[in-house]
Amino acid sequence: MGERVNVSFFQELMNSIAEQGRALLPKALFGTVGGDSIEVLARALMSGRGEASGVAIARQLLLQLKKASTDERLQFYRFLADELQPDAAEVADAARGYLDQPSEKSLARLQSASYSPRMEFFRRLNLAPGATAEIVALRADLLRHLKADEALAAVDRDLQRLLTSWFNRGFLVLRRIDWQTPAAILEKIIAYEAVHEIRGWDDLRRRLDPKDRRCFAFFHPALVDEPLIFVEVALMREIPGTISAVLDAHRDDHDVPPTTAVFYSISNCQEGLKGISFGNFLLKQVVEDLVRDTPSLKTFVTLSPVPSFARWLDRVLAIDGETGLDPEERATLARLNDPRWVDDVAKGAPGSEELKPVLLSLAAQYFLAVRSADERPVDPVARFHLGNGARLERVNWLADTSERGLREAHGLMVNYRYDLGEIERNHEAYAQDGTVVASRSVRALLKSGTQITDLAATSGLLALPSAASAKRARSMGSD
Repeated sequence: MGERVNVSFFQELMNSIAEQGRALLPKALFGTVGGDSIEVLARALMSGRGEASGVAIARQLLLQLKKASTDERLQFYRFLADELQPDAAEVADAARGYLDQPSEKSLARLQSASYSPRMEFFRRLNLAPGATAEIVALRADLLRHLKADEALAAVDRDLQRLLTSWFNRGFLVLRRIDWQTPAAILEKIIAYEAVHEIRGWDDLRRRLDPKDRRCFAFFHPALVDEPLIFVEVALMREIPGTISAVLDAHRDDHDVPPTTAVFYSISNCQEGLKGISFGNFLLKQVVEDLVRDTPSLKTFVTLSPVPSFARWLDRVLAIDGETGLDPEERATLARLNDPRWVDDVAKGAPGSEELKPVLLSLAAQYFLAVRSADERPVDPVARFHLGNGARLERVNWLADTSERGLREAHGLMVNYRYDLGEIERNHEAYAQDGTVVASRSVRALLKSGTQITDLAATSGLLALPSAASAKRARSMGSD
């Protein structure tokens, strides 16, 4: 409560300064909305006026951007890309000076010459009341234009660098989200849930209110009621193999303490903070809080989606030529085209039992052998957890039979295990050479199945494994 009052007081103070500063400025700066007027305000903001007038200009610029059309905002982003950049001649001259005579003075000159004026522009823009949230929203809008205009990438790099410093872990506050949390925040938890849809207030209560459920979120002082990222946790007595075992069940024997904390949903909330990672800090602090609150917890795992597996498999099946899959395996996988295949498996229809070993073997290859251009796993969820030091513990058959689960992963989900004694070692192995630490059971799936052969024609995000990476994957892991 005190934090909210302090922020409110500060914003009122800045609004007062902005109003006083506005009176000192030419009325021409506060004209009609348009690309030209936005650029005029941007130039005025960079002109080195006093603090009060700078606050007034920054606030007016944000108001203009909010009212501007898509084309006008794009014109503004191009202005930032073209005009607010270091002077190339000055940078070259400073660089030659440093190479000719290295010293603290020549280095300082080089650093000053190469410093991006865009960084200073966004710092000054952040003077306006509530500007941090507006700048985060501005970056979300900018990201939507990057593919259409490569020149905007420089603007995004500067903005991401600045936001990374503003949203440093030291500024983040961890809060537990429960049924007593203000409704304004609970509504956002419903809206931002990105893994398993929350179907209204009753569904949300089932995830927050029972004694065996937890939810934690990171907040930033400048975005008081806006969660940055949140994790949902189930306290159980075993590692779950299906999402229904987590969402539909609750412990009714509360006299028996839980031993397993299951992180079953991690959702990033702010599109404008894309590429700025909070998840590793979040999980580490949540584990500390859970152990302090429930000492019986010994096992920490996820139940995670596999969002790119089905797309990768489609690419494998679409390739003409030798892939390592024989005709019988292709025929077995063709069953996935029938929307009733899950029902057939449940009924034990003839031939349906062949799907499980084929899919699980391919999934093991997808995690352990398939690499993107940077020699890391192609699956984004795997990259996150493995990079944090987790172990690939188990691949679960028909773990998520929702429409989304079947569309993205043919029902597969995986458990990543955070063994507190191995996290640092696993992280180092992954960071140094991309080693995917996996359990014996997952490695067994890889060894027992057909190996997808090397295909030089494939590359990019969903690249197929090279022979070398497949061999390396079969040889590594953890018991």
